[in-house]
Amino acid sequence: MIGLIVTGHSHFASGMTSALKLISGSHLQKYEYVDFDDFDTTEILETKLNQAFKNLKECDGILVCCDLMGGSPFKLSTMIGVPLKNVEIIAGVNLPMLIEVNMLRQFEENVVELAEHMIEVGQSMITRYVFQMVVDEEPDDGI
Repeated sequence: MIGLIVTGHSHFASGMTSALKLISGSHLQKYEYVDFDDFDTTEILETKLNQAFKNLKECDGILVCCDLMGGSPFKLSTMIGVPLKNVEIIAGVNLPMLIEVNMLRQFEENVVELAEHMIEVGQSMITRYVFQMVVDEEPDDGI
């Protein structure tokens, strides 16, 4: 199974994890979340991320899901993950992406393909709702 790390600023990771558990209704296996709390230093965050990677070292690969590119959780994930093999890091993660990847990772063995699929799902789930009034029309035949 591919391991999954979710990380981000404040309670992004624990919040996404809470939502994932509510929707999936299952226990999360080979899964770690790392919050970058308000009073954490980057050293504390690095320690937390190192522990998360260590907990998943026996996995077939590790997929790291970050809140945004360029932030401390992303930067430290790349510093820790890039030297390791079979690690993919994605930034800009949304809940539909996380739901999809959590279901598929138990069947998919290629972490690169899983990361690519996750990005497709995330992009396809971004939409703008436009309300359109439904107009009742009388049929032309009078019925």
